[in-house]
Amino acid sequence: MSLPRLSASGLLLAADPHIADTPPGQRLPGYREQILDKLAAFLVLARERAALPVILGDLFHWPRENSNALLVELIRLFSPQRPFVLVGNHDKHLARLTSDVSLSVLAEANAVRLLSEPGPQFVLETPAGAALVGASPDGAPLPAGYPHAPGDPDAVVWLTHHNIRFPEFETRAYGIRELPGIALVINGHIHRPQPEVRAGGTLWLNPGNITRLTFTRRSQERRPAAFFWRPGLDGLERLELPHLPFAQVFPDQDFPPEEQEAEGESRFLLGLERLAWKRTSEGTGLRQFLQANLNPELPESALVWELYEEAVHGPEHG
Repeated sequence: MSLPRLSASGLLLAADPHIADTPPGQRLPGYREQILDKLAAFLVLARERAALPVILGDLFHWPRENSNALLVELIRLFSPQRPFVLVGNHDKHLARLTSDVSLSVLAEANAVRLLSEPGPQFVLETPAGAALVGASPDGAPLPAGYPHAPGDPDAVVWLTHHNIRFPEFETRAYGIRELPGIALVINGHIHRPQPEVRAGGTLWLNPGNITRLTFTRRSQERRPAAFFWRPGLDGLERLELPHLPFAQVFPDQDFPPEEQEAEGESRFLLGLERLAWKRTSEGTGLRQFLQANLNPELPESALVWELYEEAVHGPEHG
């Protein structure tokens, strides 16, 4: 398979912007402008470093409920550099990347380059050496490894948007293990930055998102950043992005009890609530959600699957 070969100094990565017209959660007014400013600063950094800009999924907070004015702004912002965008769960409608979602509009306008299919994507050629860049978007399986073909670069980096069992998320669906032939996995989706984990020859990284979405003590401590990688770097170089003080983007109120502040841990239930509200007749969205979020090693997972099969196919199924 012949892959595109792209010359740059490296990759500049930003995870999960969650751009939206109206503030999600407890964010104060001004959210749209603040996130657009942050994306603009991210692209300036990419230009200054001569790096390829890559967004690790969830460019949008809602897949379709975005104004034409916002889409026009993003087309103008993105078109000169055409950042790569890994498809995240928030970018899809009913667990599918369809032609009517906002991300598809940006792709059709040639403003972004989608990473929408799993597998090798391109060869990055840098002064420090070459690397093969692969991707697994939301809903696609992680590879078991990468079998090098003649002419492939030695370095292989894989971009993902998955529920991975990093140290603070031990009940997530995907365990960390060595992926032979893959030196580096860089994950979006999990908003809270995680310690790097090495499994054999594979280093797993989760840099955290660039947008503070939850009103918690952890978010108060966060300083949003983009991350640079090139062949030869064992990890990521952190580059802080401009952002407003926490008190200017969240309301002046008491924090919830600390035991309720496990950012991301409740997203499983929130996701189920959203799916139940949509009530898809075919159950496709729910199936993909469960496949991405259930940890098969937990005993209750079997019960959840049994309930799913009964709800979708009836009690006579199986």
